[in-house]
Amino acid sequence: MLNCELGMGKPFDIELERLTGRTSYSAVFPSVAAGQRGTFFLETFGCQMNDHDSEKVAGMLLSRGYQQVETPEAASLILYNTCSIRERAAQKVFSRLGEYREKQSEGKVIGVLGCVAQQEGEEIFKRAPWVSLVCGSASYRKLPEMLAQLEAGNQRVTGLDTDTDETFETEMTRRDNPWRAYLTIIEGCDKACSYCVVPFTRGPERSRASDSILREVKQLAELGYSEVQLLGQTVNSYVDPTPRKMRFSELLLAVADVQGIRRVRFTTSHPSDFTPDIVEAIEQQPKICDHVHLPVQSGSTRVLRAMQRTYSREEYLEKIAMIRGASKPITITTDIIVGFPGETESEFAETLSLLEEVQYDSMFSFKYSPRPNTPSLSMSDSISEEEKGRRLAILQDHQREIQAAKHSLLVGERFEVLVSGKSRRENQWTGYSTSHRMINFASQGRELLGTYVQVRVTGATPNGLAGEHVT
Repeated sequence: MLNCELGMGKPFDIELERLTGRTSYSAVFPSVAAGQRGTFFLETFGCQMNDHDSEKVAGMLLSRGYQQVETPEAASLILYNTCSIRERAAQKVFSRLGEYREKQSEGKVIGVLGCVAQQEGEEIFKRAPWVSLVCGSASYRKLPEMLAQLEAGNQRVTGLDTDTDETFETEMTRRDNPWRAYLTIIEGCDKACSYCVVPFTRGPERSRASDSILREVKQLAELGYSEVQLLGQTVNSYVDPTPRKMRFSELLLAVADVQGIRRVRFTTSHPSDFTPDIVEAIEQQPKICDHVHLPVQSGSTRVLRAMQRTYSREEYLEKIAMIRGASKPITITTDIIVGFPGETESEFAETLSLLEEVQYDSMFSFKYSPRPNTPSLSMSDSISEEEKGRRLAILQDHQREIQAAKHSLLVGERFEVLVSGKSRRENQWTGYSTSHRMINFASQGRELLGTYVQVRVTGATPNGLAGEHVT
């Protein structure tokens, strides 16, 4: 899982022109030729799945005549796509809602989407009476109907289904990145970790049909996308619902075989479902990126049991050994929670020793926070916030040392980089290697955004790499 981010894509008319050669909405969606229906502002909190959900929502609204704007002040419809994995993320949403409580009196419609919407439901109306719309991630296809109800005079509308496959069905997705495309292949989660709200907010696991996935990948390739990232709360738990019964590793290979696709990524994997054939697929097909995000959460088997993580420390390390035993290097990143209820000092020390043993390439780490509708809510959370903060700081310092040492060994190495950003400084660019290493590098001359270039690493810090373009 990635840290919470805020994001907003490029103007849709620019994307339309790039993809279709047409710059008006009516040229692509004749049904809205009569004019715009309104303006909307969409702010996203959360991980890549939330980012992709926002792409779906934006595409749906744009296809029906709405125009996206860059500030809430310019919008008639303000939408917040929310994350509830961490307490701070949920608090940030209500803080943002509080900032715009006066907007309702100005005739603006304010809506809450995503995990907080699903988690809080109609309670949001009590906490923030100026909110008119509450919609969970499985009900986005109903947004046009819900907005029509508001236009017809309804004061409040909700969409809170969690057991539908409609989340995979998108008429038009507004892609925020012109080179890399997200693609949800499995929604929801059946793992029931005691601290996690996802099974409640996203519902049970539902896998998308393999033929539908491959059809969309081909469409993306035809539109010029060269990198595809397959998404799921537990992406490697994918179970093909078609008679083909394609395994996750087979799906990876099939996506990589699509003409025009140059890179295939996937996240997030669950250790219990991480099998040797996934490593074999990475070894066999160079287009499948050599990076695995494998959350461990704790280095203590007792804490893992309390978390209901379905594996022990020893079983997790067997998965790591399998990945490290591959015929080519594969970077490994992880998630860790400190201060879970009952975690002792010695159990925290086990997590530190796990870091030392695994030597992760990167880590996302968090203090435990109780979430609604989770089993851990009934556990005694006796560890103070100060102690959680102390443990988190120690953990992050330890990982920073590991990353500094690992990065220093990469100086002089060459990587292929997909250039995805340009610095304000002249001739400075940034991009990611197949191993998910971000490299800032210098290059003279031509426009590089969206191209693949060879970069030699010339410098390293704990948090990143510096390099130069090798022509």
